[in-house]
Amino acid sequence: MATASVRGPLKEHPVAVTAVLSVVGYALVIGTFLGYVPRSVFPELTLQQVNRIADAIAVINTAATLLLIAGWRFIRRGEVRKHAASMASAFGLILVFLVLYLTKIGGGGTKEFVGPTLPYYGYLAMLAIHIVLSVVSVPVVVHALVLGVTHTPDELRTMGTHRRVGRIAAAAWILSLSLGVVAYLLLNHVYDWQFVEAFLLPVVR
Repeated sequence: MATASVRGPLKEHPVAVTAVLSVVGYALVIGTFLGYVPRSVFPELTLQQVNRIADAIAVINTAATLLLIAGWRFIRRGEVRKHAASMASAFGLILVFLVLYLTKIGGGGTKEFVGPTLPYYGYLAMLAIHIVLSVVSVPVVVHALVLGVTHTPDELRTMGTHRRVGRIAAAAWILSLSLGVVAYLLLNHVYDWQFVEAFLLPVVR
């Protein structure tokens, strides 16, 4: 993604930088679910506000998916700057999603699927794949981003790592986001749901 080469630890140790950023991201999410992040950090949300945040998240994920697809097409046509802008914008939207998601979980709660058995299992399958891909793709996505912002296009073409990692990251990201949007539609607009307040696990002290 970079247009000029960046010197320093960020470029010289991309794997270590990826590991640190990934651990920070995991810690933030897991800490929220386990209750290590104080509840006072999050605003108290009403059910209506939780619904609006869920709607916003679906819009953001849809936009991020379209940007990823566009970025993939741009790089296949050799349009490096457009590719970089698309991928950076998609990553920015994912950060916005993360803030909204943690706010929804920490300050409001979650909604559970209430519907026929067969669609319920389909919903669970899509949600499970969405979550697993979201979790395991974090280091891959971050690594592709770190390489992109610290190397010139010529350097990236020479080393080849960004292309290989980027393909995996984009494919996992697109599938995860797409399934997340479909799961949202099933839960919020096709079948019924039940609201569960403050989905935070108690911490054993």
